[in-house]
Amino acid sequence: MTLFDLILIAISLSMDAFAVSICKGLSVHKVSFAHAMICGLWFGGFQFLMPTLGFFLGDRFAVVLTNFGPWVAFVLLAIIGVNMVRESFGGDEKLDDDYSAKAMLPLAVATSIDAFAVGVSFAAMQVNILPAAGLIGCITCLLSAIGVRVGALFGDKYRAPSERIGGIVLILIGLKTLLTGLGIL
Repeated sequence: MTLFDLILIAISLSMDAFAVSICKGLSVHKVSFAHAMICGLWFGGFQFLMPTLGFFLGDRFAVVLTNFGPWVAFVLLAIIGVNMVRESFGGDEKLDDDYSAKAMLPLAVATSIDAFAVGVSFAAMQVNILPAAGLIGCITCLLSAIGVRVGALFGDKYRAPSERIGGIVLILIGLKTLLTGLGIL
């Protein structure tokens, strides 16, 4: 596998985290470097962890993750997305600007489940997992941090419509994950 192939895989895997980071950027009135780094580190860290776990534990857990992973991702992203859409219709809403572990963990897990499957395939191809997973994690970290900033730019002026669109995007990402996992897409 070439470096170019790995970069393309990393960018592809990071797109869900990028979209969720945009939604997180919508949730704050004034985005800070800390907000961007929290999203980047959570999402990048899990995008590093999951292919590494898939590489080492893939044979044992591939069936379970293949069967239930898409459902877990769908449920987590759908709940968060529906909540965002619902809150966008409120008058003077209190923004859910929670960047705590309790808020970030389900998002990081939901956006990195597909990376586990990539790790399983890396094991079959005998890819050197640590540099590959490191590249995936770094690219996801960078794109997630950028996503927070992009969300904040749109959020100030178009907060309610942006939050509705962001919620719908999360639901669609969850639905795509589910349909792909079920073999429909």
